Amino acid sequence: MNAWIGAIGLLAWSLGAMSPAFAQDGSAALEEKVESAPAPNAAGGNKTAPPRDPNIGAVTSLPIPRFVSLKGSEGNARRGPGLTHMIDWVFTRSGMPLKVTAEYEHWRRVEDVDGAGGWIHYSLLSGVRSVLVVQDMAQAYAMPDPSSAVLYQSEAGVVGKLVECIPDWCRVSIEGEKGWMPQTALWGVKAGEVYP
Repeated sequence: MNAWIGAIGLLAWSLGAMSPAFAQDGSAALEEKVESAPAPNAAGGNKTAPPRDPNIGAVTSLPIPRFVSLKGSEGNARRGPGLTHMIDWVFTRSGMPLKVTAEYEHWRRVEDVDGAGGWIHYSLLSGVRSVLVVQDMAQAYAMPDPSSAVLYQSEAGVVGKLVECIPDWCRVSIEGEKGWMPQTALWGVKAGEVYP
């Protein structure tokens, strides 16, 4: 037992000789190491960069979610961001609005009005905004006011070009005819969105 205590004392003496900051119990050296270590962040790792805003795209710095449209007449939606991933869905309607929910390199995760979708290559998407009429026989008015003249009606499922939005109303162009529709009759705009 005395030999064991003697070995500990010798070790403490030799460490003390190598480091003047080392107290007899070793606490000074330990405190110095703890204070010089990087402070852990909330996730438990080292503090490096502030957390990324989940409402901003990591690639484009554009808002997430946001609306875009299908550029061509066909776009494959894959299970993951890459050509090696299986195709789960094929969009076949040129100009249809899609909601971007995530970004990864050249890929965007999108969904349609029913929530179907997947990862699609960014080259198949357009920033030109469109809307899908979701109310059957939705009326388009001359002004953003239901008491103004009705210019035309549109069936549910029709895709139109988004011209302008003020809170609660959007001006839409369908087959060359322009009129104001309530935002509740459309999919492809955020509630209360102002556009452009």
